[in-house]
Amino acid sequence: MSVSLAVPRHFASPAIGRAFSRVLGRALVPAFFGLVAAGLALPAAAGPRIDTWTAPSGAKVLFVESHVLPVVDVQVDFAAGSAYAPAGKAGVAGLTRGLLSQGAGNLSEQAIADRLADLGAQLGGGVDPDRASLSLRTLSDAPTRDGALAVLRTVLAAPAFPADVVARERDRAVAALKESLTRPETLASRAFWQNLYGDHPYGRQATPESIAALTRDDLAAYWKAHYTARRATVTLVGDLTRAQAEVVAQDLTARLPAEAANGGASLALPAVTPPKATTVAVAHPAAQSHLFIGSPTFKRGDPDFFPLVVGNYVLGGGGFVSRLMKEVREKRGYAYSVYSYFLPLKEEGPFQIGLQTKRDQAGAALKVVRDTLAEFIAKGPTESELQAAKDNLVGGFPLRLDSNRKLLDQVATIGFYGLPLDWLDRYTERVKAVTVTQIKDAFARHVQDARLVTVEVATDLPDAQAGAAR
Repeated sequence: MSVSLAVPRHFASPAIGRAFSRVLGRALVPAFFGLVAAGLALPAAAGPRIDTWTAPSGAKVLFVESHVLPVVDVQVDFAAGSAYAPAGKAGVAGLTRGLLSQGAGNLSEQAIADRLADLGAQLGGGVDPDRASLSLRTLSDAPTRDGALAVLRTVLAAPAFPADVVARERDRAVAALKESLTRPETLASRAFWQNLYGDHPYGRQATPESIAALTRDDLAAYWKAHYTARRATVTLVGDLTRAQAEVVAQDLTARLPAEAANGGASLALPAVTPPKATTVAVAHPAAQSHLFIGSPTFKRGDPDFFPLVVGNYVLGGGGFVSRLMKEVREKRGYAYSVYSYFLPLKEEGPFQIGLQTKRDQAGAALKVVRDTLAEFIAKGPTESELQAAKDNLVGGFPLRLDSNRKLLDQVATIGFYGLPLDWLDRYTERVKAVTVTQIKDAFARHVQDARLVTVEVATDLPDAQAGAAR
């Protein structure tokens, strides 16, 4: 498999442009950016070869060596997502992750921002149900790289959680959530996850009250329990040697909190109990109804992954060529857009169909969606639909790997979820091997009518249970 490592869009920033000039020489920079502006790809690199090992700290490490660009991308993932929040502490995962770079060691939040700007480096990351992530992009010359990695190491291992910053960010989070809870799309998403997962950690939702009750001690305790080397996966992609990558991975994780004597917080999540089919209505005055249908389906690593992904392209993941789009939009004009997707997680993640439609069309639109889904489950795609899906997924696959950043995302997922190291090499081969029968069988196993939850926000439809706005 050939991987084209195209120039990332982040190089458009002036700070990185200045730092880049120190490496390539000022005379080369205009020509380099000229290639980017013209849309020309840089030479393709063979691979990706993924090396993996366990650092002395206990962290899992994955590394892809590429010298196409003088860039290093690093991501550190922890089993510290929102599903690991203690009971009554919903919101602690996101607030903890957000505060890591708002003061650490002897660096204030402003000092961290200034140092990264001077180096032309970028710090990012986020939180999902399973993971809390920090990522770093830096140029690979030793002074720049080492300076940027020193900031990341400090942020990871010595967050200060300043009391005034905690109070400020907590208040901002409360205000943002209160505003979000006025929007029908937010209410629909929250009701969907709550009714799919119930008391399972995936179903927990932060509220203004739960966030407002969080203290600095709560954040520090969450970091200490969950940001440990045993829970960490370090992914490195770019202009490093294996020996340098080993040093970087150990340096980033050696000073993380020590495991508790009892082994620390559990890495396991409870099994998901499938919901029973239900329809939940959430009142809202909006003229547009927001409609979701779905259920928990499958975990990362499930052997049905490829039949479900290929089948979903035909059903609702292929944009204007998908069945749902043709039936709901093109034939009847009920919605501008309708989609479906699978989100595999550590435990069973959701399958979801979503659309918006006029309030007085909600019932008719829902019937079309349900009929289309039922027919697809019963009959699967046609051979021509299947071939078109394969052609698109195979033809578009290189675009998922055409930059360091995209490759980092893919390799980090492989590492965190323990997928086979040849996952990317065999992706297109596995897509091509999918059959109509496999798709029908996989959908029949994972998308069952008796487990489908329907969420209606801003409708006047009868026969629905009343759902809480929060």
